[in-house]
Amino acid sequence: MNAQLATNTVLHPIGPAALDPPHRPRPLGAVSAELGFPSPAEDFEDGAIDLNELLVRNEPATFFYRASGWSMLLAGICDGDFLAVDRSVRPVDGDVVLAVWDGNAPACKVLRLFADHIELHSANPEHAPIVFAGGAEVEVFAVVAVARQIKRERAGHVRSR
Repeated sequence: MNAQLATNTVLHPIGPAALDPPHRPRPLGAVSAELGFPSPAEDFEDGAIDLNELLVRNEPATFFYRASGWSMLLAGICDGDFLAVDRSVRPVDGDVVLAVWDGNAPACKVLRLFADHIELHSANPEHAPIVFAGGAEVEVFAVVAVARQIKRERAGHVRSR
């Protein structure tokens, strides 16, 4: 197998999604957050959402991981982000996936499929693609559904670049 091993983003399992999570609706703002020039915000709520219903499509196949490293920075995945991954989704070319090979920890990469080989690409130009020759044993075991950091801290698990 011809694989470059400079992954620089590893994942730490947090655990599976709950099979029967408690319903915990959170307030949902009545207005959308403007991404351009801000407009005056309305100060009222428009119903509620449950993050389990919003983020988890298939509970038995959904797991959470914490990302470590900066190789997926341009895909919006930063050191310390939480990843919700779904093992029931069949990965296709261009998906952000979790993969393992040669006993490595799971790596978060962009999957590129070719007729004779596969590649795992970082979303950071400082990291070269990982190229696997045909017949290499690589397990692409989950598609990343959501990547978000709940809280950014100056100290703790989030490292500066």
